Amino acid sequence: MAIIGSGNIGTDLMIKILRSDSPLQMAAMVGIDPQSDGLARAARMGVPTTSAGIDGLLDMAHFADIRLVFDATSASAHRYNWDKLQPTGVRVLDLTPAAIGPYCVPAVNLQEHLNAPNLNMVTCGGQATVPIVAAVSAHAVVPYAEIVSSISSQSAGPGTRANIDEFIETTSAALQSVAGAQRAKAVMILNPADPPILMRNTIYCLVAGDADQAAIETSINEMVARVHDYVPGYRLKQRVQFETFGPGDPLYIPETGKFTGTRVTVMLEVTGAAHYLPAYAGNLDIMTSAAKATTEHIATHTAQTTEATT
Repeated sequence: MAIIGSGNIGTDLMIKILRSDSPLQMAAMVGIDPQSDGLARAARMGVPTTSAGIDGLLDMAHFADIRLVFDATSASAHRYNWDKLQPTGVRVLDLTPAAIGPYCVPAVNLQEHLNAPNLNMVTCGGQATVPIVAAVSAHAVVPYAEIVSSISSQSAGPGTRANIDEFIETTSAALQSVAGAQRAKAVMILNPADPPILMRNTIYCLVAGDADQAAIETSINEMVARVHDYVPGYRLKQRVQFETFGPGDPLYIPETGKFTGTRVTVMLEVTGAAHYLPAYAGNLDIMTSAAKATTEHIATHTAQTTEATT
């Protein structure tokens, strides 16, 4: 497999793959800056490189042997890259918020998209919060979900900053189409604090009707454990909070008016594994960890399918 994008995310993903005992094998690291640290590290680790972007990848002698390409560039660059890659038949895992293919959050809906030619990994905020909203939706109707992702400004590189609008749109869409919220809003905060903060996410879900608080809390805890399996730094900051609003003290929402029901509040923290990025860059680590877990599952599924048909 190949990685397009020799920046922080692409380099961290490469190191995760090379250091792990998995069916994944690095075939190429692709960038556009010949002086990038990612390309230099790839060369030192024995990975073929090109600084000629997608065209350089397509011109590599062994491109025909590559079965999957990770795109860790930007939303606009991914659209260009996909136009070039689609005719080749190679599968693509998109780590940008371009959202050309179906959304994938491994803990929630991976099984639905094992054969998708272009699979979108949503956003770092989506990978952190969609599982929680899905856990609530499994036991209640969620008319509205709102998430706030706060990350260190030092972990937000040029690609992240260029994609903030797409981050908000893609995360909000995934909270509805994958997690099951009827309406959703996503907020991203770049925190300039020094020392840098860890990635923190606050999730608010409004639950209609009588909420089974015990079932919802159990569902959330089980989901956190599921994500923790492939993102070891993913954890709750404190117990799930419940607030009930009755007819006598409704919650006022500017867009829709008075709400009666339960507000579920979940606070998460994500610490990075520090394979390449600092531990505070949990926002980037959760993307590379989710992408790696997804691809390993796809590789296993593909091998099993091939064996079954031969």
